[in-house]
Amino acid sequence: MATHEPVVANAATSSVQQTTLYDGRKAPHRLHVLIVGCGMGGLAAAHCLGQAGHKVTLFESAPALGEVGAGIQVTPNVSRLLKRWGAGGVLESVTVRPEALVFRRYQDGDRVAYTRLGNAEEQYGAPYYHIHRADLHKLLFDLAAPFMDLRLQSLVVAVDPETPSVTLSSGEVIKGDLIIGADGVKSTVQGVVLGHTNPAEPTGDAAYRAVIPTELLLKDPDLKGFVDIPEMTGWMGPGRHIMAYNIRAKKEFNLVLIHPDDGSVESWTAEGSAEKMRADFADFEPRIRKLLSFVDSTLKWRLMDRQPLQRWVHPSSKVVLLGDACHPMLPYRAQGAAMAIEDAAVLGNLLSHLSDPSQLRTFIQAYEDLRLPRTAETQRQSRLNQKIFHLPDGPEQEVRDAGMRQAMEAELRKMQGEAARAEPGAEEEAFAGSPNQWADPKKSAAQFAYDADAVAERWWRTVGEKAVGGASTENVAAKL
Repeated sequence: MATHEPVVANAATSSVQQTTLYDGRKAPHRLHVLIVGCGMGGLAAAHCLGQAGHKVTLFESAPALGEVGAGIQVTPNVSRLLKRWGAGGVLESVTVRPEALVFRRYQDGDRVAYTRLGNAEEQYGAPYYHIHRADLHKLLFDLAAPFMDLRLQSLVVAVDPETPSVTLSSGEVIKGDLIIGADGVKSTVQGVVLGHTNPAEPTGDAAYRAVIPTELLLKDPDLKGFVDIPEMTGWMGPGRHIMAYNIRAKKEFNLVLIHPDDGSVESWTAEGSAEKMRADFADFEPRIRKLLSFVDSTLKWRLMDRQPLQRWVHPSSKVVLLGDACHPMLPYRAQGAAMAIEDAAVLGNLLSHLSDPSQLRTFIQAYEDLRLPRTAETQRQSRLNQKIFHLPDGPEQEVRDAGMRQAMEAELRKMQGEAARAEPGAEEEAFAGSPNQWADPKKSAAQFAYDADAVAERWWRTVGEKAVGGASTENVAAKL
């Protein structure tokens, strides 16, 4: 069995505690599932489908495993799944729980928004974490490893959706019962499902990513507070913004700097110029300039947008897409990995009920119907944040800041127990529709209180048991 060899120092080494999912239910009819791609979504799918009793073979083109990159957010809609899967202990050892989200003005650091995140477990039933991407990948690998046959250095060059089978660059053909394309934004399997590739549209943005040892911040009185009080801090400026937070048990400080694209590539691993990065943000407040002075190297990633797909499932129902292969997310809402892991959870839960091969079409269509609308809405919210964060100085920016401040003041009153003295309905009005989407209670509840297993179980109770008996499954999500 292949092992995970993290390429980033200090990655997670703690082992997960395997749990039993689906109340111990195993699918009476066992599939051989071929998963293409060993990213977050592919590993999560291997774990969930293996837990559901299916045989899993996972194909990865790279000769060894390991994730580069920087920080990533594990929001409550995902942390509840990871804890349920037995990774709670690992999460607590390598993550940071942010106390709040703060937005600031770029040139002077003036605070314009504040939303509590430290109470996420109370509000949404699961914590909000910050983690290094390599640590999350390692955690998912450890969960999936007992349930999969991992084939490294196995580039899939063709897919037969009817057999179904995959052909490797070596010429080897592997047959299965279901193929899952979890092969990312440049998906080969997507072309098989759609008959074409969904075109990418430049956003006009690119992202620098950098990680700084927090020992450097702790030595500077101006920067020490970013470690002492672990907030997620965003600085908004014309055409640019920065997000910063602690990772790896507050040993590292993660920076993501979004700026106008000047000819980068769409890659997690492409290196950028630290000097150019400092020049691009030279007009930001002095603390940012200090932070960037610590950066020796940076990764640079071109941000491309893709519209929601019309379908994720091949007409044969034997090939299906998952994660970035069907709904790549811009980073402005921090939900890319989250949506892929949710996909895996829903698909695994649904297929734990499979008792006959004739039912596969029903379950695969249910997966698409349950997941596509949610991921499309999350993509929309991500695009909206790009516009909100990057407004030029002027009237629109002033309206944005005023709306964020209104929600912040209402949040601070709640924290001080003064909300009861406000005018009836005033607090709700301050939060609803806020340009700070984390402050909007309806949006946050929809995003963060979501339970992928509960959604799948509800479909089974209300639609699935009848559907697998022959009832029509057209647009099953509309029947919930």
